[in-house]
Amino acid sequence: MDSLKWKAMKPRRPSPEHPVARNIRAMVELAQEARDDRTGVDRLTDTVARVSGSMTFIAVHAGWFAVWVVLNSTRFVFDPFPYSLLNLVVALEAVFLTSVVLLTQNHMTRLADRRAHLDLQINLLAEQELTAILQMLHSLCAHAGVTVAIGDERVQQLLTATDVREIAGALNRGLDAPSET
Repeated sequence: MDSLKWKAMKPRRPSPEHPVARNIRAMVELAQEARDDRTGVDRLTDTVARVSGSMTFIAVHAGWFAVWVVLNSTRFVFDPFPYSLLNLVVALEAVFLTSVVLLTQNHMTRLADRRAHLDLQINLLAEQELTAILQMLHSLCAHAGVTVAIGDERVQQLLTATDVREIAGALNRGLDAPSET
């Protein structure tokens, strides 16, 4: 009974936040910051792109075109066949919608570039941390007299810090090389 009393009296430390929950919260905060940092033009183009990319937009346009054709097939003709005014309106709308789509894509590309840079920084940090861990583990093994079984050359390569510029150069040379097909 005393042990139960002791457990009840023992102050509970707040449990640390689970890493997944912390990461999700960080991603939500970053997404919210990106939404808050948008300019007025970005907000407008996002809204226009969202509305014009909906089934409602398509249905409204289909209805509008049908009403236009029906009205111009009766005695209330204001734009006779081949509907030159309708063609002008649709062409102007297409120009503006194309511009909005391009602006939206530019904004999305900027966001994707930021995320790619963040991803690269995190990957580089993880690589540096793993190299440090391998160096410490290797030192512990050497201190304890444990021989490493996977070959000294490979271990030495893994214990060496990664040169990002060297890898990028090799990758570029490989990608720029003519294909053998």
